[in-house]
Amino acid sequence: MSERIPLEALAALPTVAGLKVSHGGDQVAFYADWSGRFELYVQDLRSGARRQVTDGQAPKALRAGFVWSHDDRHIYFSRDHNGDERQAIFEVELTSGQVRALHHAPQSMDYVVDVHPAGGTLLVNSTRGGTMNVHVYDLSQEGEAAWRVLTAQPNTTQASAFSPDGTQVALNTNESPDLRNTDGYVTGTDEPALRRVFQVREGSQDQLGAWHPDGRRVAVSSDASGAGRVGLLTLDTGEVQWLTPEDDHLDEQPGRFSPDGRWLSVLRNVDSTLTPVLYDTRTGNGRTLKLPAGVAVGTDFALGGTKLLLQFSTSTRRAEVLLYDLERDEAEVLIPASYGELDPADFVTGEYVRYPTTDGLEVPAILYRPRHARPGQTFPALVHVHGGPTAQFFRGFDPHAQFLADRGHVVLCPNIRGSTGYGVAWRDANLRDWGGRDLEDVAAGAAYLRSLPEVDPERLGIFGGSFGGYMSYLAAVKKPELFKVSVPIVGISDLRQLHEDNSRVMPQLGYYFRSMMGEPEQDAELWRDRSAVTHAHALKAHMFMMHGANDPRCPINQARAFRDALKAHGRQEGEHFEYVEFDDEGHGAGDIAGRTRSYRLMADYFARRL
Repeated sequence: MSERIPLEALAALPTVAGLKVSHGGDQVAFYADWSGRFELYVQDLRSGARRQVTDGQAPKALRAGFVWSHDDRHIYFSRDHNGDERQAIFEVELTSGQVRALHHAPQSMDYVVDVHPAGGTLLVNSTRGGTMNVHVYDLSQEGEAAWRVLTAQPNTTQASAFSPDGTQVALNTNESPDLRNTDGYVTGTDEPALRRVFQVREGSQDQLGAWHPDGRRVAVSSDASGAGRVGLLTLDTGEVQWLTPEDDHLDEQPGRFSPDGRWLSVLRNVDSTLTPVLYDTRTGNGRTLKLPAGVAVGTDFALGGTKLLLQFSTSTRRAEVLLYDLERDEAEVLIPASYGELDPADFVTGEYVRYPTTDGLEVPAILYRPRHARPGQTFPALVHVHGGPTAQFFRGFDPHAQFLADRGHVVLCPNIRGSTGYGVAWRDANLRDWGGRDLEDVAAGAAYLRSLPEVDPERLGIFGGSFGGYMSYLAAVKKPELFKVSVPIVGISDLRQLHEDNSRVMPQLGYYFRSMMGEPEQDAELWRDRSAVTHAHALKAHMFMMHGANDPRCPINQARAFRDALKAHGRQEGEHFEYVEFDDEGHGAGDIAGRTRSYRLMADYFARRL
């Protein structure tokens, strides 16, 4: 079939991300790669005037956010080098555009969280002490003298914000032996004294979010009811005003308060859509914004709280920045989506489906079919597995699915066990079971594709990045008859090695992995069995491995080990598998050039092998 969407044109479409409204409410800062790489921009919300404030100093890949100073004169952001995620903090003075690097220990990861209301001090989540903990950075000091430890917890600890008066910090950590547990704490900024203020039950993920402007209350979230639920905690009494109805099919996460404290913005996750909801903090009543089914992110109040700024996309509509007028209940486009030479009418709609899996349950998924298929025509099909695994596919714009569907592939994007958005039971259904029931959900997805009349049952493939790469490795060796091709991207092939490397290089991920898959000694045999490298001899599918050489999350040795295992079993590169490393990337492509390269390699591979 003829292609309507040029691959290079699709990959080159610019991205706007990380929007954050200034404290004054009249400006928004964001990253955009209009120049080919990400730069930081500031736009006036009244006049629309926009200016670029970095010139090559912004991060190549966006894995950390930024914050405004309270006087709106500076922005602080974190940046790594070529995807190595050794995040360092930079300050940009907005009037002059001058950028200066703050002190950084070479192997640490420093994520700036907030600026003290009085200025002069940053709140930072950092691994500079080993485990991720909370630090403050004194902007008047130089070198190590600028840093002060606020918490020294043995488990991952992360702050959310300074209190409005700057005397306290809200943070989340775990002091329970149950690694899945998270509780909310506050501590003083001058005299740190950690105090737990929020726990619904041990074992649930109970967290503090934004401070209410009155400084006495904090937005909270908890999954103790079976799904994400939002409330408002009064610190003095411990009383919680729950806002989200208690419904295990309704998953919500808190955003920010309006300047007057009346409204709390919330994102409601239902059936792979994200919808903004505003809760009245006085009455508890909810108000759903009038937007079509799609994906809203980055909700932030602007212009005195009269408008809500957000990004919105659908499966056929790229993300655009909207200003939603709360009085008129309608949205205007602040930054339109760019389509370049492409015609949006050529994009295919992602169909929300559910397919049966092997134990009688149903797996929610998004299905993309080629446009203008002839009667009786059949196509190759792909299962695309998302990362995480605690993540999900949404009904937003998916460039992978669009260019593959345009090239005559049916693409299934399933939210298998372990995915978020469908309640705690579904999210936790693959605990200590990676490569178990979740793999059966993938296999059931392949069976579902085979049942579709437009799918050629002999031409099935699987691909995915990170955890999706793990599943692409494992499915190809645990279910060797299932797929003709497999494309693991920055994937995982050896769980023991992953835990060892993460615990040393990214301790917060080592902690996360143990919360998911147990302990190295106790669960050694499980880890061995659920590692694709153990079963490399069983590979029958043709495989194409892509990996960034600087990846600290799923290190390059994961791909190299599987490649070497294949060679040890007599497989030849080129004949049985293909392999590529990217020296200028970490955990995935970070700029337009990298995306274009990856898209081109994938399209070429599927055209030849599938």
